[in-house]
Amino acid sequence: MAPTPQDERDAIASVPTGLFIGGEFVETNRTMAVTDPSTGATLCEVADASPDEAMAALDAADKAQPGLAAMPPRERSEILRRAYDILMAEQERLALIMTLEMGKPLAEAKGEIAYAAEFFRWFSEEAVRINGGYMDAPAGGARFIVRREPVGPSLLITPWNFPMAMGTRKIGPALAAGCTSIIKPAEATPLSMLALAEILQRAGAPAGSVNVILTTEPSKVMPPLIHDPRSRKLSFTGSTEVGKILLGQCAKTVMRTSMELGGNAPFIVFDDADLDEAVTGAIAAKMRNIGQACTAANRIYVHRDIANDFTHKLVEELSKYTPARGVESGLIVGPLIDQDAIQKVESLVDDATRRGADVLLGGERLNRDGYFYPATVLTGVPDDADMTHTEIFGPVAAISVFDTEEEVIRRANDTPFGLVAYIYTEGLRRGLRVSEALQAGMVGINQGVVSNPAAPFGGVKESGLGREGGLTGIDEFLEMKYIGVKM
Repeated sequence: MAPTPQDERDAIASVPTGLFIGGEFVETNRTMAVTDPSTGATLCEVADASPDEAMAALDAADKAQPGLAAMPPRERSEILRRAYDILMAEQERLALIMTLEMGKPLAEAKGEIAYAAEFFRWFSEEAVRINGGYMDAPAGGARFIVRREPVGPSLLITPWNFPMAMGTRKIGPALAAGCTSIIKPAEATPLSMLALAEILQRAGAPAGSVNVILTTEPSKVMPPLIHDPRSRKLSFTGSTEVGKILLGQCAKTVMRTSMELGGNAPFIVFDDADLDEAVTGAIAAKMRNIGQACTAANRIYVHRDIANDFTHKLVEELSKYTPARGVESGLIVGPLIDQDAIQKVESLVDDATRRGADVLLGGERLNRDGYFYPATVLTGVPDDADMTHTEIFGPVAAISVFDTEEEVIRRANDTPFGLVAYIYTEGLRRGLRVSEALQAGMVGINQGVVSNPAAPFGGVKESGLGREGGLTGIDEFLEMKYIGVKM
């Protein structure tokens, strides 16, 4: 049953609207509007931080750092486990909040809450497994002790497209490692993070261990935090362009960084692929989050011998999707995040068609309230089209054909990005051979979704630095200290 208008109002009203600093929600003199992208209407107003208020959050994080670092790992683990339990218990409410502020279909939002919660459960288990080392000096006469310690106060910047999961993917390892944090969510989707802060408060996170600042002026608010020597770590998920700016700012204090940046994912379908599985995987990789994901299939390469059959099946399936508000039932294409997103998709489609691509489905924005663009399929997209070099970030499947394995590997790697790639083939040796040849941090073989809290997430080249999740995700928030003891 779809939520009622009263359900929607109640969900929004359940979210605190202030900054979260030192364990308390703090109202400010300035506010900013949160908009429903499916209607353009304002959902509510939330606090808009000044640079001084952001510095107060760093003060709180710095003050809480010694206590959090000294807290027994089991206690940090239990905080995360309690937060996991609350997230799962309140999945319906949290999913509705996310759908209203971001637009994704409610079923996907529920899936994201479960995915987000799993990062807390995963890192609750990792918190008690932080280890070091002990060995004899090779020449004798001393012992080497290696200890792993929290990096310190961490700045966490999260995007609008996965507003809950990108928060837990960073907060989880930070808390597990004993690092306090200041989180700045995207201004388009602050409500999910505010709801998460309140849940962490209920779960027993110490005051100041997690702080949330919201701002419409990140270029003024963030540099003072980055340049302050008390900040020892920055974790950012967002565009490569902004990531490069932040890396430059972090150089001043040689701050430790991890960056999950843009993608340009190739989706390769070989002639021996299971066609139905490949179409299902392409829809998952393309339509997840309305195509607004760094892991989205951006360039779909299909072997010439099966291209017509693949394209026909893809058009048939995507034609079943209806543009609608995310709270509606059925196969939904929700709204894009804002007017700029609509204009970007329009521009990319127009450029591709001018260069010879054919539109088989969709291809034009809808004349209605909100920021809707229909599921779209293009064929014959040339390699010089803008969308082959730019994240589409919309529900547009751009198909090109290829003839040989060597050719498609070359074309797939012809990009400065390297986040994820997808391969569909029934050949084991081919799958492994091509996955090793592709320049990407992650490869999905016969699967259209690779994200999993238990696996390391991240890219190569201009797609980022470091990894989130998996056995290595907590390492981003730990330093190694060597202690030599003379015997």
